[in-house]
Amino acid sequence: MSFVDNLIPKKLLPIWQHPAGPKTIFFWAPAFKWGLVVAGISDLQRPAESLSVPQTCALAATGLIWSRYSLVIIPKNYNLFSVNIFIAISQCYQLYRAINHQMSKEKVKEVKTEL
Repeated sequence: MSFVDNLIPKKLLPIWQHPAGPKTIFFWAPAFKWGLVVAGISDLQRPAESLSVPQTCALAATGLIWSRYSLVIIPKNYNLFSVNIFIAISQCYQLYRAINHQMSKEKVKEVKTEL
């Protein structure tokens, strides 16, 4: 790392040496976690019957938990916060879609049994 430190321009040194900067996991973990956000957004096109409620619940819960954690740790990691909020929001919407679909299927079954 000391070799790379010498290559960084003086203007960028504060960012490079920040406790949540590119030299740490606190930078790279959220950077790669944005892939989950992209996957969640692309899943909005999937039919509701193919959504997994347990998986969606787990992703939404971890998004909310890690969002809270990112604001409690020192230094606060706003990149981690933003990626986890996006995960939580997209998965809560997916959870709404999946539950709404299951409830509509149950209503259709009720109507068919009444006839």
